[in-house]
Amino acid sequence: MAAQLFNRIGQVGLGMALVGGVVNSALYNVDGGHRAVIFDRFAGVKNLVVGEGTHFFIPWVQRPIIFDIRSRPRNVPTITGSKDLQNVNITLRILFRPVPDQLPRIYTILGIDYDERVLPSITSEVLKAVVAQFDAGELITQREIVSQKVSEGLTERAGQFGLILDDISITHLTFGKEFTQAVELKQVAQQDAEKARFLVEKAEQQKKAAIISAEGDAQAAVLLAKSFGNAGEGLVELRRIEAAEDIAYQLSKSRNVTYLPQGQNVLLNLPAQN
Repeated sequence: MAAQLFNRIGQVGLGMALVGGVVNSALYNVDGGHRAVIFDRFAGVKNLVVGEGTHFFIPWVQRPIIFDIRSRPRNVPTITGSKDLQNVNITLRILFRPVPDQLPRIYTILGIDYDERVLPSITSEVLKAVVAQFDAGELITQREIVSQKVSEGLTERAGQFGLILDDISITHLTFGKEFTQAVELKQVAQQDAEKARFLVEKAEQQKKAAIISAEGDAQAAVLLAKSFGNAGEGLVELRRIEAAEDIAYQLSKSRNVTYLPQGQNVLLNLPAQN
């Protein structure tokens, strides 16, 4: 009797374990920021998009495919040509995410790696169309306009594949080796031209200064000649007296010079010589 009871309990426990295993295998979780698409072996991809939470599915018959619908960054490098036939290397940083309601269509047409299939091709297409409208110099001076045109064109093309682009920015913009060397040579030439212009302006200023100085000397000579004509030798004597006064003033400040007035006796205390 006890043995039968234990057998019955064991069978019940085994049955519950089997049921629990089947139930667990028929559950799947959709985390926050994700959505699920159900693939049915008999009906194909269902149009229903499953939201966040825990859900049931039929094992072996159905299979959930999980998509991340949060914004993700991707850098897309492209080599294209400008209007003046210069090679341009551009890298775009794109924040993208799928439209949740279009996930069944995206999975059916593009697959789980839809970003690898779509973003490089449409980015290259739009960049080549936009960059071809500008010269190499305009790509630098009008970068904001270029970025706006690229953003508008890329957003429109991505919408055709069920993608939303939250942000598009040009992170890298360089030109070919020949254009870079030409720009450097142009900068050197401009610097040399500025230096030459400065030297010319300096020479002009020195010339003007020399002319003004010569005119001043000539005017001074005319004034002196006129003064000599009016005052005769008196002006020369005045200048001699002024010069003598200046010399006497300078000598009076020197410690090694002693002034002996004429007609006066001065006693000097000189050391005796042996």
